[in-house]
Amino acid sequence: LGQLKLFLCFLLVCKSMAFGHHRTSFAFHIFCSLILAARLRIVTCLAIMSPPSTIGDIPLKQLANHANSYAAAHGLQVEKRIQIDDSSSNSSSGEKKEASTYQCAPISLLPNAFPATEFERAKSLASNFNELVDRISRDGDFLQSTLGGPGGVTDADPYTRKLLQLYNEIYCGKGVNGEEWGKFAREADCLGVQRSDYMLNSKKDEQDKIYYELKQVELNTIASSFAGLSVNVAGLHRHLTQRFKNEVADFIETNERAVMGQDYVRSDGEDKGVPINPALTCIPQAMNVAYDQYQSRFEKSNSDRVILFVVQEGETNTVDQRFLEFNLWERHNIPVVRMSLTAAHTRLELDESTGTLYIKSNDGNEDKRQEVSVVYFRAGYSPADYPDGDDGIEWLSREKIERSRATKCPCLGYHLAGTKKVQQELARPGTLERFFGEGREADVESLRGAFAGLYSLGSDATPGDIDALRDALSGGEGRYVLKPQREGGGYNFYGDNLVKKVRENVMEDPSTKELKLGSELAEFILMERLFPPQQKSILLRAGLIEGIGETISELGCFGTIVSTNDGNVLHNEYAGFLLRTKFSGVDEGGVASGFATLSSPSLC
Repeated sequence: LGQLKLFLCFLLVCKSMAFGHHRTSFAFHIFCSLILAARLRIVTCLAIMSPPSTIGDIPLKQLANHANSYAAAHGLQVEKRIQIDDSSSNSSSGEKKEASTYQCAPISLLPNAFPATEFERAKSLASNFNELVDRISRDGDFLQSTLGGPGGVTDADPYTRKLLQLYNEIYCGKGVNGEEWGKFAREADCLGVQRSDYMLNSKKDEQDKIYYELKQVELNTIASSFAGLSVNVAGLHRHLTQRFKNEVADFIETNERAVMGQDYVRSDGEDKGVPINPALTCIPQAMNVAYDQYQSRFEKSNSDRVILFVVQEGETNTVDQRFLEFNLWERHNIPVVRMSLTAAHTRLELDESTGTLYIKSNDGNEDKRQEVSVVYFRAGYSPADYPDGDDGIEWLSREKIERSRATKCPCLGYHLAGTKKVQQELARPGTLERFFGEGREADVESLRGAFAGLYSLGSDATPGDIDALRDALSGGEGRYVLKPQREGGGYNFYGDNLVKKVRENVMEDPSTKELKLGSELAEFILMERLFPPQQKSILLRAGLIEGIGETISELGCFGTIVSTNDGNVLHNEYAGFLLRTKFSGVDEGGVASGFATLSSPSLC
């Protein structure tokens, strides 16, 4: 049926083109939306028809050209791997070799309206979420009771089970190797680069008027990406909205009224428009604090000290990562080495007597090896990053890194604190109070106020959790999202797929109507679905206009924290923002996974 709709819409586009029909643009946008819903590349439709040259007063092609030129000049790009003829080969077999080229990152051509009050609220929550993650990471009993045990997440999810197993062995001394095995890890400092993601959720006041409030989607504690690119997206949007102020004014104001209400009157001020994004200053600064702390704690050896970036094989989001690397060198004179978990198995060595982690030299000369002071993970957040299996070389690399005295970003405790199950457990009454004592009541309430409805599907499910599940199975599936313990986008279940997944793992007693949850559901949580305001956007992918239509956005706020092995916080601050925008008919939201684009908030 979906293919038939796509084909019929294609015929409508062709007919409109042939007869110059005024509905051409409308048909084109329907076609684009259907392709997006099918998760196909929108470039296919661009081969059929070019987008209009103007929208209202906006000179669309001119702005798109500006955006592509700005992206090239400022590194607002992603890497693309291509195959080219190997001209160095004397063979006539037509051998190919891989090369890299760069293209404009997926972006929204103009910023998206966002309430200034809710933006400031998200910023204010960053330090408390940073502190919460640090305290959770040190509470082994909480992590074990939340994620482990019969009928828990680890029974259903081997990946989380492996993470928790390593955490217990290294940080709690519960493995066969005893407490000595993890002693250097327990003496190490911690660095967190977190990103808390939010959506505006529609509510009605006493006069039945719609307003929007900030609700957390998730808390990312490992490989929180796009800090580098988001800084330059904000720069692009400030440039375009100032350079073409008159041309884009109506477009921006229409979106502001969609968010703030039709009676909203725009005003200029310091807190309006696209804010400065400090991510490329704040995140390298936090890494520098962790690096200096390591320098002060451990006597200098003959080896140069570096920060290790653990990256994926075949990574294409390299520019975003390189921005952090280059800033570390230019501002702090700290060198970075990039390495995959696979390569780390042979290239890293751990001194068992001191806990020092070294990068071996290519010639095996010990005098040339480098000492790792800080490890920054941009990989390791998915089972796909461990292709050799549970006892394979990637897990051995992760274990070796974790056992060292190097500062990890994140350590295993921080990583586990970012799981969806922990997020759900934190929303239960009384849980936040476990981590914030007397005098922190206001902080607890501010954090709790950001939580959406979160429901367990494991052995600890309460009657309230079951009621929410029953609602989802009784026609209310549009009000929920089914989420596993995964990062990166593309794993969630919505609508009919949610119902199908749950029904495959639920049995209902015909006499009592009681629901019995299957063990496989334990790795999921059920979350209230959020309904943000829709506003018009012009989205670009690979430098081409992907489509024009109604979109929704998700705000991410970065936070950084550095704490000592005994929990003394040395650094804790808000560290920048990211806005992702996607067409409103698309459920998933990852930029790297092809669902969303990078944008920035225009405060109103």
